[in-house]
Amino acid sequence: MIRIWDNYLDERDKKVYQGAGLGKPTGIGKKPALVIVDVQYGFTGDSPENIEESIRKYPTSCGESSWAAIEHIKLLLHAARKAELPIFFTIIEGSKSSSNDRVAIKGNIFDHPALLEGEKGTQVVEELKPQYGEIVISKKKPSAFFGTPLVSYLTAQQVDTVIVTGCTTSGCVRASVIDAFSNNYRVVVPEECVFDRGIASHAINLFDMQQKYADVVPVDELIKELY
Repeated sequence: MIRIWDNYLDERDKKVYQGAGLGKPTGIGKKPALVIVDVQYGFTGDSPENIEESIRKYPTSCGESSWAAIEHIKLLLHAARKAELPIFFTIIEGSKSSSNDRVAIKGNIFDHPALLEGEKGTQVVEELKPQYGEIVISKKKPSAFFGTPLVSYLTAQQVDTVIVTGCTTSGCVRASVIDAFSNNYRVVVPEECVFDRGIASHAINLFDMQQKYADVVPVDELIKELY
């Protein structure tokens, strides 16, 4: 099977990772949960427009690639609801009460008016609107786990596997994957359900997570496993 990262690896890389025994699948556990990381207008823009246009309104937008991923996340979300999985959303919000240049990334990008608490840029996109009983967690750092009650919620529902979707692949998704792995959860990343503003960064981070921390799988294969 051709993978998205294949064009970024040379033969030496492939031999080294294969020879080391990395990249072996872990599999899904008995009680998975779905975590949708930061699929909010600030990262998607208002519509599937070119990223160069989208960042004029939302400097953190990933542009059209986010809307391609949203279509796949919608299918997975529907399957997760049908399978009665615990479902969690995270959002990043800049603070209106204090200036903080350490929200999510270095610099003060989250001081942008569209990305402050309660503004549209912090809202989960309508296509994935949370339903009653699905928990939305506000965070200030990359990981869905850091400084949030997510582990407590997962423990209460005896979750053993975290399915991580959303954005960005190289940032908040990767941070959440590593923290999930560090908390001894099995981790699954459906490839089509994550996105980034950088093409190469997206591909290489998927490769690295597949080798070390998560099973990066096609979303249609994952959906089949949920039923």
